[in-house]
Amino acid sequence: MRSVRARAAIGATLVVAVALVAAGLAVLLVLRANLIDQADLQAEVAAREVAGQLATGTPYDELELDDEEDHPVQVTDEEGRVVVVSKDLRAVTGTGTSGVTPVPSASPSPGDGDDDADDADDADDDDGSRPGRGEVSSDDPDFSDGTATVDGTTADYRFAAVEATTPDGVTLTVYAGAPLAAEQEAVNTVRGAMLTGLPLLLVVVAGVTWLVTRRALRPVEGIRREMAAITASEDLARRVPEPGSRDEIAALARTTNETLTVLEASVERQRRFVADASHELRSPIASLRTQLEVAEAHPELLDLPGAVADTVRLQVLAADLLLLARLDAGEKPGSATVELGALVREEVSQRTGDRIEVGVEVPQGGAFEVNGSRGQLSRVIGNLLDNAQRHAEGSVAVSVAADGRGVRVEVRDDGAGVPEDERERIFERFVRLDDARSRDDGGAGLGLAIARDVASRHGGTLTVDRAAEGGAAFRLWLPRPA
Repeated sequence: MRSVRARAAIGATLVVAVALVAAGLAVLLVLRANLIDQADLQAEVAAREVAGQLATGTPYDELELDDEEDHPVQVTDEEGRVVVVSKDLRAVTGTGTSGVTPVPSASPSPGDGDDDADDADDADDDDGSRPGRGEVSSDDPDFSDGTATVDGTTADYRFAAVEATTPDGVTLTVYAGAPLAAEQEAVNTVRGAMLTGLPLLLVVVAGVTWLVTRRALRPVEGIRREMAAITASEDLARRVPEPGSRDEIAALARTTNETLTVLEASVERQRRFVADASHELRSPIASLRTQLEVAEAHPELLDLPGAVADTVRLQVLAADLLLLARLDAGEKPGSATVELGALVREEVSQRTGDRIEVGVEVPQGGAFEVNGSRGQLSRVIGNLLDNAQRHAEGSVAVSVAADGRGVRVEVRDDGAGVPEDERERIFERFVRLDDARSRDDGGAGLGLAIARDVASRHGGTLTVDRAAEGGAAFRLWLPRPA
């Protein structure tokens, strides 16, 4: 049962078995009901035929009882006494009485009596005081199951009971039977065929389901083997085989390969990050150690400002690495409301040591609210302004404006700008363009990477284009609260 093929085969077989059993029972019930209805009709016709003869005054011994083997007849009076039976009927059940011998003391047969009675009947007929013939009940007959022994053979019958009134006013009940042998034979034949064919059909269903499922799951086994090999080798450059079909398994293989591609890129990015972080940390630590060792041997040669600068640089780099680690771990930015216009003014007002004064363009009375972390968004704006200060020649400007269903913050400078083919690469971690390779002036190359990651965590975007002043224009877009 651990195999999908086995579970699929067993499940399909059980479903088909239940459906076939239900359908078979329904067919048998419908077939039996139809055949019993036919037997009821035959029995009713035979009973009404005999009842019609009695209603016309036919004497008991002159009744025409045709097909006595197929339609045995028994007639009883109001007291339940048998007055007429078929000639070869020896025993009967299901008619309310088992008698098969007419009672001698029964009412006289129609037609007996003297001429005076006949004259009296004729007179009654003439004056309309009594009808000249009896009648057959028009009510639906009562049906019952029973048996009858005709000419030494006992069989099951379906009996119909029809009441008839003779011209003398005697009420009689006619029981006529119709054989159920045909119904029983048909039902038994169909049931036997079903019992024979059902197991064979279930075997076929189980076998076909097993083969089809096995063929359908064959690519899955290939995917599993390749994933096991990738896990064992730790080679994320490998990919699972993609079947040529367009079914769910092919979609699974494509999704798996896409996941491996993302995972490979993430692992490679992590490796580069660790290597670059180690390289960036090594330089200020080595410089600081050198300065401390020189100061230990020659205190008068201590470069205190340089040591402080290296320590500050280590502190900033450590803070950046910790922030990136939190972002990579999926830290949520929060849902506080931040007014970007006020945040930009506050950030610019605190930058008293910038070499170029920053121009601020924030419309008065505008509502530029977004949801997120005030500290992280302030960090983004500070990083963008630091980058602009580093590359600008004489002009840095920041503006805030509504942009569709969000808010746009744009930081511009009049520097050399960013080449078009480098506009995505500069957002990678530890990336510095050729004119900013100096670690003292160009930083560690994490500012723009942090800014884009924070923007992405807030549901926004960060892009770069050419500014009207000729330099770079960094555009931060964040959505408004829903």
